[in-house]
Amino acid sequence: MAASTGTGWAQLRQQARSLETQTESLFHSYSQYASMTTLPRDPTEEELRLESQLKGLLEKRQALVSQLSRLLDSEATLTSSALKQNNLARHREILQDHRRELQRLTAAIAESRDRANLLTNVRSDIDAYRASNPAAAEADYMLEERGRIDQSHNVIDGVLSQAYAINENFGLQRETLASINRRIVGAASQVPGMNALIGKIGSKRRRDALILGAFIGFCFLMLLWFR
Repeated sequence: MAASTGTGWAQLRQQARSLETQTESLFHSYSQYASMTTLPRDPTEEELRLESQLKGLLEKRQALVSQLSRLLDSEATLTSSALKQNNLARHREILQDHRRELQRLTAAIAESRDRANLLTNVRSDIDAYRASNPAAAEADYMLEERGRIDQSHNVIDGVLSQAYAINENFGLQRETLASINRRIVGAASQVPGMNALIGKIGSKRRRDALILGAFIGFCFLMLLWFR
């Protein structure tokens, strides 16, 4: 009798774990409806099927938990009752968590659908109002156009402000570089022989430039001569 009871307990627990895995898999698919930004006005067949399957699995699991509880109460030995009590408590806890999760997802989907339907109804009312009042529709259109133009002007003003700021920054940099140049020239003029050295460097550069120009001219003339 104890072996038969142990076998029945193991089979029921295996069924409970299998149904828990199936429930989590269905939750993964059903939760996608709660995360959708735009839901259809009415629930789709797939959404209704998933919700019905989840409710059915929860009912089956509740029946299994009740069977496990009755089976545990009928055992005559207490050798493994503590472990089985823990297993049973865990199955009940997971079942309650899944019940709360289903309620949360169902409420979130309903809220999202109500919000989408409300926005759709508002748009429909606005369109109907505009259709029955052409003058008001024209005025609304002009206001929308004015809003877009104002937004464009704000963007342009922002770009111009950035351009002015960059131009001012360039001016400050030019003044800084000019001040640095003046300091360098002033410091160089105070060093003995620095002006003469700078003059020699400038003369050497001019001489090298003249030599290089003359060589290029000579090569050009030779090229024309031997053509």
